[in-house]
Amino acid sequence: MVPSGLAFPPGARIEGPLGNFVKTRRFKGKMVPRCSISGNETQVFQSLDGIRHLAETRRFKAWFLDQFGVLHDGKKPYPGAISTLEKLAIDGAKMVIISNSSRRASTTLEKMKSLGFDSSLFLGAITSGELTHQYLQRRDDSWFAALGRSCIHMTWSDRGAISLEGLGLQVVENVEDANFILAHGTEALGLPSGDARHMKLEDLEQILEACAKKKIPMVVANPDYVTVEARALRVMPGTLAAKYEKLGGKVKWMGKPDKVIYESAMAMAGVDACDCIAVGDSLHHDIKGANTAGIQSAFITCGIHATDVGLGSFGEVADSSAVETLIHKYKAHPSYVLPAFTW
Repeated sequence: MVPSGLAFPPGARIEGPLGNFVKTRRFKGKMVPRCSISGNETQVFQSLDGIRHLAETRRFKAWFLDQFGVLHDGKKPYPGAISTLEKLAIDGAKMVIISNSSRRASTTLEKMKSLGFDSSLFLGAITSGELTHQYLQRRDDSWFAALGRSCIHMTWSDRGAISLEGLGLQVVENVEDANFILAHGTEALGLPSGDARHMKLEDLEQILEACAKKKIPMVVANPDYVTVEARALRVMPGTLAAKYEKLGGKVKWMGKPDKVIYESAMAMAGVDACDCIAVGDSLHHDIKGANTAGIQSAFITCGIHATDVGLGSFGEVADSSAVETLIHKYKAHPSYVLPAFTW
């Protein structure tokens, strides 16, 4: 039962026990409760049909948007995504793509344009690949400064290899010659010539075993475990990084859920944590990352967790108990839950 005197936006449903509220916050001019998410308490999240009510309050100056699983599926835009972005822009929102893609920011914006999105609506894009490139190039961070210049490069083949131009790196095939591992993809091993040799995931994992024995560090330029591609899931470099950690290797995770990518987005938009919201489909990466950065978040259920919450088609509303179970499993706490990124 909702305590008397509390108002929520039309279309909102309050999920979870409404027990011991420790904070309130203003929504559409009225105070609504926010629950503590520590200990055994359950956070209250709001289930919305679309983002309209959040957008029209203009509460959030900046929107940090994941791309795969939120705006598109890698092949085509999700229904309503383009028009929703256009309406957000009309309402004055600053929009930044934040993605665990191993591609550079410019490549990401070109990809969005090719899918039919108006790239001018975004302030820019911050990707794991862009952050990795910048940190490897500048070397002003002590961890990166100590890496050395020789690397085993795990990259893409069918999806297109990642260029290391301008980084002053020497790609090697022999583990004994390597100072570190650079993981951009899960399909191939980079060659000194700049080409890539296609490899199965199991073969790349065998190379990791040899690297672990040498105790060399890894930089993972895409922390995602999987991503959506059409209606399927594709293995991402985060899977290799998790494997390497289990082998005892040290990994530098360049992207969500690390707060570095959120801080970069806040700097680009010129906003504080209280003025922005992150929208994503991964509880572990998008939502937990937003929690770590101290910003509000919206969980889109039609992405990588669609099967987990029993969804069979786009736009279908997930059962609230299934969503709650998944949230507890990942210990990630969204402020809002939506079927899709629609108005």
